Amino acid sequence: MKNIILFITLIVSQICLAQVSDDLMLYRKDFKNLTAKNTVSVTSYAKNGKHYVYTGGAGDIDVFNLDKEGALKPVSSHKLYKEKGPARGLVADNINGTDFLFAGNKHGDAVEVFKIQDNGSLKQVFMVKDSDTVHLQTVITLQVVHMKKASYLFVGGLERKDPGLTCFKIHDDGKLTHVQSMKDTNKIYTDGIIGMFTHKIKGKTFLYTGGFQDNGVSSFRVYENGEFKNINNIGDNTTDRYLTGAYPVTGAKLGDNYYVVVGHRHHKYYDYAPNFIKNKDFKYHGDGVSVFKINRKGALVPHFVLKDDKTTKLQGQTRIEVVSSDEKEAVLAVGTRDDAAIQLLKLNEEGILSPINYLETGFSIYYGLRSHEIDGDNFLLAGSNRFDFGKVVSYKIAPETNREGKVLKHIVHLKYKEDATEEQVNEAVNAFVDLKNKIPTVAGFEWGLNDSSEGHTKGLTHTFVITFNDEHAREVYLFHKAHLDLLEKYGQFFADAVVMDYWTGE
Repeated sequence: MKNIILFITLIVSQICLAQVSDDLMLYRKDFKNLTAKNTVSVTSYAKNGKHYVYTGGAGDIDVFNLDKEGALKPVSSHKLYKEKGPARGLVADNINGTDFLFAGNKHGDAVEVFKIQDNGSLKQVFMVKDSDTVHLQTVITLQVVHMKKASYLFVGGLERKDPGLTCFKIHDDGKLTHVQSMKDTNKIYTDGIIGMFTHKIKGKTFLYTGGFQDNGVSSFRVYENGEFKNINNIGDNTTDRYLTGAYPVTGAKLGDNYYVVVGHRHHKYYDYAPNFIKNKDFKYHGDGVSVFKINRKGALVPHFVLKDDKTTKLQGQTRIEVVSSDEKEAVLAVGTRDDAAIQLLKLNEEGILSPINYLETGFSIYYGLRSHEIDGDNFLLAGSNRFDFGKVVSYKIAPETNREGKVLKHIVHLKYKEDATEEQVNEAVNAFVDLKNKIPTVAGFEWGLNDSSEGHTKGLTHTFVITFNDEHAREVYLFHKAHLDLLEKYGQFFADAVVMDYWTGE
């Protein structure tokens, strides 16, 4: 009888897990301004019971503390070599008891190594620059690979001269020594490595890369001494593969199966920079996320493609993060630059992808997306390469709240500075009112001057009430260029503000 009850409990728990994963949603928890001009890369790390977020933008790496509610608190900011950047391929890891952050300085053509201090801040301990023997021009992607006796840093990028893949040995003090470089050829896909992922299968280590300019993916065997060799390569086609502009690469082990998941930002999205794309002989046949199964030799085998449609947001995929995973399924988050959204997907044990939910973020995501877990709760940290944005945003992933039949009221109470002239106040008010004409997701707008005589206004004089039809509409409004421009131009006249949102059936 006890075994029957246990069996029923197990089945029910599995059903509940499936139902929860099919109904997940993203809920914004916080956002903070950056010292850097934008957010290109994001990573995170847990140290001494605290959780830190590292964002790499133009010229700087910013450090934040992340608490269990998703709130962000600035810790420090650090200049990159030549104050260039942006920092790409940020990876934090522990090497024989010491915590390091590895950063690819994209336009500095270098890899910088920082020691992570006790409070999460950084201290540079080493840097390796581009040379004739390594492929560090336009560094974009870094991957730490741990072997039995040593750890290695693999580096890929969008090369201007000699593209390829490079491996460095990581020493206990953070120093990097060159192990091997493999120059790109017309057979392997290592020109524009923007995504890398590692699987360990039956004692063997395999590395998988995406070639942005090459329009394909490659697999490599990594040996104990850090040396590596190519196993197989799969290119794009115009039927069942979506690898033009291969971009993010990740993976998961489900049951006895090993999968690699690859996204792409199609070259058609780069019409603003025609000289950026080397191979212009491509055809656009849609967007999709590709799943590859790994065979016993570690080679990539095409397995499944989830095609973009009207119910998904998969145009211009730039980052795919594994949010959670067990033996039966993995939840993935896909950041998109052209759809300006985060799409949640489920990968089951059979290697089939299916959409869950998405959130329109209101900003394009350009590589800057990171999954992080605190006490069993899953968070996403995101940012944008937009120079008018300059923020890092935190989201909690939780079961979707039923909003059917409700609208969102966004209420802003403002107090203007005493030295602000009447003309300045009126100009600021008119600019606020004009947002309804500039931001299409505003469903309703009204405003007025305070008329209460109860004495509890705290000096606030103006109230603006904006109506949104759903979660997406609020996000698009909040991070819309017109809204950010208003805050940039007229925020100097605000003395105080109170902002509150609520859902109502009216």
